[in-house]
Amino acid sequence: MWSVIKFHKNKENILKLDLIKKFGKEVKFYSPKILIQRKKKNLFQKIEKNILGDYIFCFHQKFDEKNYAEIIKFTKGLKEILQNCNFSQNEIKEFIEFCKKNENKNGYLKSTFFELIEDKEYKLMSGPFSDKVFTILEKNKNIINILLGNIKTSIDKKNFLYSPII
Repeated sequence: MWSVIKFHKNKENILKLDLIKKFGKEVKFYSPKILIQRKKKNLFQKIEKNILGDYIFCFHQKFDEKNYAEIIKFTKGLKEILQNCNFSQNEIKEFIEFCKKNENKNGYLKSTFFELIEDKEYKLMSGPFSDKVFTILEKNKNIINILLGNIKTSIDKKNFLYSPII
């Protein structure tokens, strides 16, 4: 069964190691990540970011048992276990499959993961205009016509990483 676990900031690896120690190497983890390129002092810096923040999906057969939450309650790095994940197993599996379909060869989500909506603001996360906000004017199969400040331009959907502004 898949479970959704919230971990303490910067303690994801400690949590994973402790769960493997408790349940063995059969434990599976999944956290969809994006690779962001930021320009800082004329240098590009690559930053890996979990799109779920401090949440991770964790799978093991023993998570079907009623007392699994009691077993992992005191795991190092664990902040919280989301309750009633057993009722959402199909949705969790579908989400993970959707994420994996939209990953590149390095395991990072591609920009195709995010649904594009016209007249909505997005933020470029890669390329020379990283951290700049744009509005979608029109979307075609491979090209998006955008408004970047006062400039109308086009970008290739596959070559730029962008995310919606929430």
